[in-house]
Amino acid sequence: MTAQSTETPVAAKTSRVNWAHIGESYALVAALIVLFGVFAIVLPDRFPTWPNVSTMLGSQAVLVFLSLALIVPLTSGDFDLSIAATLTISAMTIAVLNVRMGVPVGVAMLAALCVGAVIGAINGFFILFFRIPSLIVTLGTGTFINGIVLWMSKSATIGGIDFALVNWVVAKRFMGIPLAFYYALIMCLVIWYVFGFTAVGRRLLFVGRGREVARLSGINVDKVRFGALMCSAMIAALAGIVYAGTIGAADPNSGNTFLLPAFASAFLGATAITPGRFNPIGSLVAVYFIVIGITGLTMMGIQTFVQNLFYGGALVLAVALSQLVRKREEQSLN
Repeated sequence: MTAQSTETPVAAKTSRVNWAHIGESYALVAALIVLFGVFAIVLPDRFPTWPNVSTMLGSQAVLVFLSLALIVPLTSGDFDLSIAATLTISAMTIAVLNVRMGVPVGVAMLAALCVGAVIGAINGFFILFFRIPSLIVTLGTGTFINGIVLWMSKSATIGGIDFALVNWVVAKRFMGIPLAFYYALIMCLVIWYVFGFTAVGRRLLFVGRGREVARLSGINVDKVRFGALMCSAMIAALAGIVYAGTIGAADPNSGNTFLLPAFASAFLGATAITPGRFNPIGSLVAVYFIVIGITGLTMMGIQTFVQNLFYGGALVLAVALSQLVRKREEQSLN
């Protein structure tokens, strides 16, 4: 009787802890569903329609790519503020080569990826060789890249990119949704697999949680950080390709507007699915949670400033929540 009475409270406590963890992990998913339901009730003729849903899914593929680019170095403890500039120069490289120089769009896309690789290598070199904080280096390289883009484009939007790219990004659809969404989803699943089921993902996490401990454990910390920065720039270059295919042109300025939304989605996503960790599925959910809110409020006639309110508020709230989750995890370990 005594043993039975001792085990029951423990089992009950374990059950409560599990339910609390599940609730925390999927709170953002539930909030997304509730938010969608609210707007569907308020705007029944416009918001829940398939054309609107498919537009929301397809139009945010670029932001999903950029958020995924961001969480790779964030996981290893580095910031990459140059991702938006990398997106812009990637799209502009395609436009200049394809439109102005007549280079086939496939070759132009490969050149854009090479540009992303060079940017990642430059970021990694200055951060790791000179031991400069990543925040400063990537802010500087991002600003420098913006200057190059303005020079390349002569501060003008370049349109007329080969329709083949546009066709395979937004014109072609599967189940009524532009292919861009599926590209972003595939990238999300790839990073989810790498983070959760490979040695590379575990090394990224170990380095991000404690570089000295990781180094003493035999992990080549600099190599992991360099690889994360390279991966970030390459994914950002892919985002630039998708962006060029989405609008059929390259704008020297509009790409920079993705930086704050990408950070907001990355940090908000860190409060979901795997709380306390930057994770791709959480970032995907965060992107569409924010987009649903912005789209719904815009349809209700709220002015465009709501977009800045949503992204700025989401970033501050997400950082605060992620810090609370991390502190709780540290206390539980102690």
